[in-house]
Amino acid sequence: MRWLSRLFGSAPPAVILPSAQRQALADWQQLPVADLELAHQRSRYVVVDVETSGLNMKTDRLISIGAVALVDGRIDFSDAFAVILRQDQVSPDANILIHGIGASAQSEGIDPASALLAFLGYIGKAPLVAYHAFFDRAMIEKAMRQYLGAELGQTWIDLAWVLPSLFPDLASARTNLDDWLKLFAIENIMRHNAVSDAYATAKLLQVAIGAGNQRGVASPAAFVRQEKARRWMDQHC
Repeated sequence: MRWLSRLFGSAPPAVILPSAQRQALADWQQLPVADLELAHQRSRYVVVDVETSGLNMKTDRLISIGAVALVDGRIDFSDAFAVILRQDQVSPDANILIHGIGASAQSEGIDPASALLAFLGYIGKAPLVAYHAFFDRAMIEKAMRQYLGAELGQTWIDLAWVLPSLFPDLASARTNLDDWLKLFAIENIMRHNAVSDAYATAKLLQVAIGAGNQRGVASPAAFVRQEKARRWMDQHC
């Protein structure tokens, strides 16, 4: 994970956790890795979105995580996760206007280590999905290292690369999440709310799965390979 080392240093810092938190982290670390070769309809994906104090991955902070599971190709409205990490320093008013998480909600949020352990308990070892996943991944990894002294090390799938490979004739003018949602008439009820964004992205994942099945891209591993191929083409063509 060289990109992580370049951003945040070569090794996680030493963090002393209470015994219950150490055990929760160890239990998660010992979970079996998901079989990425299983068909989409036999897999559990977790779609993730974050809200932060800004867009600088080195200096800004993780404020909230929202996640929605897609199991066997279906979204269960009750199978979702949301948490606000307690902030010692509340983000500026201009930032609050974007995500709507006010000063009191930030200062009264969940202890960051507990929030992250709850997130780990929710995702298990499922592949994680996001649109422009690099940012979400970097901010979660940064918080993991800071508060748990651990790395996530999870498989991520980025729909910003997968969708253009599945819909090449539609991709040229669509570079952001809102463009793709509009194309497939997917409503996002509350933009910049982590759970709402994750739910809308999960609907987009369903579209990708349908197209992937038609093209023989029929598993999480196939999505990973498709993403790598699209990245290679973008760099070399």
